Amino acid sequence: MNSTVEFLNPDELLKNPAFSQIAITKGNGSTIYIGGQNAITKDLEIIGKGDIALQTEYVLKNIEIALNSCDATVDDLFRLTIYIVQGQDVRKGFEGAQSFLKKLCNPPVITGIVVAGLANPDYLVEIEAVAFKREK
Repeated sequence: MNSTVEFLNPDELLKNPAFSQIAITKGNGSTIYIGGQNAITKDLEIIGKGDIALQTEYVLKNIEIALNSCDATVDDLFRLTIYIVQGQDVRKGFEGAQSFLKKLCNPPVITGIVVAGLANPDYLVEIEAVAFKREK
């Protein structure tokens, strides 16, 4: 059996090029859960203080690093949960995600949640990811 992630967008639901409505994993493989990533380097430097676009771009870079460490790619990604600090401009965050989103064959299913704050007051966005690495 081939391993796949099937993305569905029923005609009765909103269609948006930035996200899919449904993702179904099938076959043999490994599910990869990536904990909430922030705009912080391994040396504890916070990137893009006060700039949600820069922070989003860096967070997605961290997710790509995490995927690569599992021998996975952005094409294995099927779910993102995005936590955005209240008062931030979601559109600016989306701008910061554009170069990452252009790399994807299929847009993942996405949930966006507005929160009062994150673990560090300088964090403006945090993103969790789930991927399915197909066995070859």
